[in-house]
Parts: sequence; structure tokens; C-alpha cells
Amino acid sequence: MTVTHGTADLTHLTRHYAENGYVLVKGLLSRNEARAYRQNAHDLLAMLDRDENATWGSAADISAEAPTRLQHLHDVQFYSAAFSRLLVDERFTSMAAAVLGGPNVQLHHTKLFVKPPENGSPFPPHQDHPFFPHTYHRVGAAIFHLDDAPEEKGCVRIVPGSHLQGPREHVEEGGYHLPDVPFEAAIPLPAEAGDVLFFSYLTVHASGVNISNEARTTWLVQFRDPADPPAVRAHDYSLGQGMMLAGVDPTGRSND
Repeated sequence: MTVTHGTADLTHLTRHYAENGYVLVKGLLSRNEARAYRQNAHDLLAMLDRDENATWGSAADISAEAPTRLQHLHDVQFYSAAFSRLLVDERFTSMAAAVLGGPNVQLHHTKLFVKPPENGSPFPPHQDHPFFPHTYHRVGAAIFHLDDAPEEKGCVRIVPGSHLQGPREHVEEGGYHLPDVPFEAAIPLPAEAGDVLFFSYLTVHASGVNISNEARTTWLVQFRDPADPPAVRAHDYSLGQGMMLAGVDPTGRSND
């Protein structure tokens, strides 16, 4: 399902998310805004000299013949005030609250990803749950597309309704992945600059190789209901974990 920001029926959006585990919100940011964030992101990576390859070893099975590459940066909001402001932008937080089904939205962590042209790394089918399991699974993700992401650029792919099966057993070697889910089982969700994809951390998702002549740039924000306690303590290195993006934290746990 795709909805256009500003015309979305939040009740319908929440129902679709509950049934399918995702919703793609078109035009949450304008193309000009997305372009500015993209430039900011690439400037940051160049300034910080962050050129390490973050490719999962398990991505080799779906990679092109040549080795692939992936740039990333954790907690980008600590390097750029523009991304800090975007975290609490009401256009985003209202949608995050809608998919969580409540007014309180708490930050878990953020990551910037850049798939370089021609050989940008894929991700195999997986859930995000194994990385930071929570008790009631009220954890979501938002992928901000800062440039266009057609299928040839390795767009995100989703297995609709897969979140309803709950946590699944992953293979840990080379990065968590689901060997029993074929890559082709995940449907591609092409997006344009300014679109934001929301999905549950139980939703099986993947992405392909960027074989285009342009980079694919996305910003991932993981968020949760603050009333959902972590099943295990994880992601201690995410400096912003516990920041309230909307509403209040009724538990006082903050950065657990």
C-alpha cells in the first residue's frame, strides 16, 4: 500500500500496517528537502572519511559477480542538526505514532546507508527483531528515501504479512538472515526522493544490488513504544536511544 502524505486516512493507514506490516508514504518530504538531506549526508561521509564497507557477509549469495560495497553512519543526528530536526518533524512523528497505535514515540537508533553506483550491496531477507528484541514487538522502522530508489538501484523489498508469524529463527553467520525465504519472495517497493517506508521490525524485508549509475541514499530511523521493554539489553552504542520524538515516556526507563 502507498499513501500520499497530507491526504492519508490515518485509520486506514494504521489498519493496513497492522495487516501487512508496512506502508509507503509518498511525498512526506518534498523533493527539494530530500535533495538537501542527501547532499548533507554525502558531505558528512566525506568529511568524516567514512568509507568502510558495511556489507553483510550473507549478502554474497545475492550479490553481483563483482564485490559490492555499502557505506553507513550510525546516529547521524549527532553529526548534523538538520537530521536532529527531522527526527521531531511532525510529518514523520504523526505517521510513526499512527503505525504504533499510540501517541508516544521513542527513538531507538538511526543509520545512514549509501549504496554506491554499479555495485551497491544488497541485504538478504531478514527481520530486524534479532538485533534488538522487545517484549511486545511494538518497534517500527522508517526508511527516508533521499534520492529515487527504483528496482535497479536496489530498492527495499517486503514480504507482506510476514510480521504476523512473529519472530523467526535466523542464521547469524555473516549477518542475520533467513535462509528459508527466497530473495524473490520479497516484493520490490520502488520509491521516490521524499518517500518514507514504515514497517514493523518483525516484517521480513530485503534489498537488491544497486546496478545503476547513481548512489542510493537512505536514512533508517528505528523507533518504539516506550512502554515496550527490551527483551535483552542491546544497542548500547546508540547515543540517542531513549529520546522522545512524540508524547512522553510513562516508564522513566529512558535509554534501556
